[in-house]
Amino acid sequence: MTVTPAQAEKILADNFAPWVLDLGLSVEEVDDRRAVLRLPWSARLARQGGALSGQALLAAADTATVIAVSAARGGFVPIPCSSQGIPAFRPGGNAILGLEARSAGDHCACAVTVMPGASGSRCSP
Repeated sequence: MTVTPAQAEKILADNFAPWVLDLGLSVEEVDDRRAVLRLPWSARLARQGGALSGQALLAAADTATVIAVSAARGGFVPIPCSSQGIPAFRPGGNAILGLEARSAGDHCACAVTVMPGASGSRCSP
C-alpha cells in the first residue's frame, strides 16, 4: 500500500514532537521506496554566521528517513537512528533544503540537497 503525500504529512503531524514540527518540514513526494521532504531556511534554525544548524539538519534528515520507511511499509513505523552525518553548508538565506530518503527494507539513507527558495538560494554545500 503506497502512502500519499497527504498521509505522510499526517504521519508527520501525528507522530513527531512539537519542536520537530517547528522545523516547517513539508512532504513533497513519497512512494513505496522514497520520501522527499523540504526544510525551509529560517533565522530560528540558523547558528551564528547564518548557516543552518546541524541540529536542525540532522533532525530533518532523521524525520525524512522515518517517513520513507513508513511509506515503504504502508503506514507509520517507529525506527531507530543508527548513524548520521551531514555535509557542511555555507551561510544562506531563503534556501530550501531538500531531503530525499530512500528505504531499503529495515534501513534508510537520506541525501540532503539545496533547492532554490522563493527568492533564490544563497546557501550552498
